[in-house]
Amino acid sequence: MNLSHYPTPYYIVYEERLRRNLDLITRVSRESGAKIIMAFKANALWRTFPIFREYGISSTASSINEMLLANEELDCRAHTYCPAYTDETIDAFIAGSSHITFNSLEQFDRFKQRIADHNAAMPDKAVSCGLRINPMCSVIETDIYNPCCPGSRFGVTAESLTHLPEGLEGFHFHALCESTSHDLQQVLEAVEQQFGHFLPQLKWLNMGGGHLMTRSDYDVEHLVTLLKDFKSRYPNLELILEPGSAFCWQTGDLEASVVDVVTNSGITTAIVDVSFACHMPDCLEMPYQPRITQALPQVVPDKPTYRMGGNSCLSGDYVGDWSFERPLQPGDRITFEDMNHYTTVKTNMFNGIHHPAILLQRIDGAIVVLREFTYEDYKSRMS
Repeated sequence: MNLSHYPTPYYIVYEERLRRNLDLITRVSRESGAKIIMAFKANALWRTFPIFREYGISSTASSINEMLLANEELDCRAHTYCPAYTDETIDAFIAGSSHITFNSLEQFDRFKQRIADHNAAMPDKAVSCGLRINPMCSVIETDIYNPCCPGSRFGVTAESLTHLPEGLEGFHFHALCESTSHDLQQVLEAVEQQFGHFLPQLKWLNMGGGHLMTRSDYDVEHLVTLLKDFKSRYPNLELILEPGSAFCWQTGDLEASVVDVVTNSGITTAIVDVSFACHMPDCLEMPYQPRITQALPQVVPDKPTYRMGGNSCLSGDYVGDWSFERPLQPGDRITFEDMNHYTTVKTNMFNGIHHPAILLQRIDGAIVVLREFTYEDYKSRMS
């Protein structure tokens, strides 16, 4: 398939890049002894999961839908954490999970007997109970992604945990976001200081996500050493990491086209056939400015410079600025880089904006169309 003739917009995922990340992640798991599983909140593109299954990857889940996707498409029972379970959902979670982490002691007390009854009846599919702890160690600057900020609704603080209730076998914490191994070291020190007296009594410790080990400047060797040293202090613990972004970091792009160029108050905007609000929401939520392949590395005052405007009627659907060697014209292709993680899982159909197709480039260069979207997809979503 000649992609120069394939209509924009579309996401494209590169199998070679996926495998590069999977090779590194499985190496870290092998050398450190830690179990590394994938968080669907960053990537649920299940048509690529046959690649992940080759590496024996299992997953986390934060909803019944994610859990079912793990059961069906990764052929695994999920490590489940949900901020709150209900009488209507708990049995489904028990049926499809190997581990269930509770956000509060009250939630654990409410459902521990249900799990105990299940384990007695089905010991071959026993569920291990865990508790989310909050070490209140903030290494994330953006509050929307900081689960340890003051007033957080996530996890039990040390002052609230006076003893380890019977039936709890593990702790789970999540305090990172696209962070370094040195950030993890800082958080682990806080965990040991506040919760260390409980660790010898447990079977596992889940260190959550945010370990961006596939980023080029990440200190992988330090991570391996850190995990091995921690394991040597607590040999009773199975160590678990559940990164999301690391699996799909820099493995895909979003291809768009310029459809118009407008100027207002000295600001020139190139309107493209995608939307930041609909197709790249993290750019507005984080916020951050993605790389554009065709743009210069930085803004150059004497070069044509543009704000990128999304094709929706939301006033704030824009990000900028980028400079180019030549003026942009309608029909020019624009490639937003690194648009696989936290994109397809967060897209929406606000305004009925045409949804990008999803393509996969195989290692041999062949292009596979995983999904194309139509009006019926929009209409059925609104029903």
